[in-house]
Amino acid sequence: MSVRLARTMWHQIEPVHATLYFSPEAFEEAAALGYDVTTRWPSYFAWRTAPLGAAGPALVAATYYSFSPSMIAEHVPGVWETATPAQVLEARLRAMDRTLRGLLGDRIDDGVKEAAELAIRAAESVDVAHRPLAAANLDLPWAEEPHVALWQAYTVLREHRGDGHLTALHAAGLDACEALVSFAAVGAAPAENFAGRGWSDEEWAAARDRLAGRGLIDGEGTATPAGRALRDQVERMTDELAAGPWRALGEAGAERLAELNLPLLGAVFEAGLLPTVTTLGIGKIQAPE
Repeated sequence: MSVRLARTMWHQIEPVHATLYFSPEAFEEAAALGYDVTTRWPSYFAWRTAPLGAAGPALVAATYYSFSPSMIAEHVPGVWETATPAQVLEARLRAMDRTLRGLLGDRIDDGVKEAAELAIRAAESVDVAHRPLAAANLDLPWAEEPHVALWQAYTVLREHRGDGHLTALHAAGLDACEALVSFAAVGAAPAENFAGRGWSDEEWAAARDRLAGRGLIDGEGTATPAGRALRDQVERMTDELAAGPWRALGEAGAERLAELNLPLLGAVFEAGLLPTVTTLGIGKIQAPE
């Protein structure tokens, strides 16, 4: 049950975590630091990487995995010339304080303290071995405001799952570009939606050729039965590796957190902050039995 619960809770917390990368308040805070906000990538790399410190391009490539190293090098380590990681982390908390207040309005205190306590309990139970982004976020102090601490806990849990997903991709023998090509091949999102990850047409075509050579996709770029089975293996392992904190919290605790999260989740979708089609496969890729 905890394995399926891990996927269910990911669907609950991922959209809330992701508001950092799309909210107007976050872009305003990024602009105040000096980042170019005509595109979301400078602030994205700063916001997400700052818990690691002034990380270089190799470390970011290792922890993000699916981004082209050449794209990463366009932004890292240059983002630290605009603002230090400490400045970015302070602005990140301000951005989420403003974002969540804007989303919840006068409901900002409705059940949020209890939700934060439950989410923090789950976050503090994570096994950080081989999970650098989760560990880096867990090292940060909890904010005093419950709604901001809730977002921090969600971020730890989201990165914990993401770190485990990279382990599953590596175990499946999928390199960074192949991970995206194979994901598009099972219908998680159109291939063009992955253009933001920075891979060239030539690199994408070469990854398709490698996957076709393994019998994982056909000539049209669609997953074969073997390709779908491999992606099912990745999703199953990702869920298994993400189950620990939800097992620690317990089914009743997770269900209560999901209940308390519904107003915030609904507000995120009602605000239209997130892309209508994402590269995450939520709503398209179901947990394998």
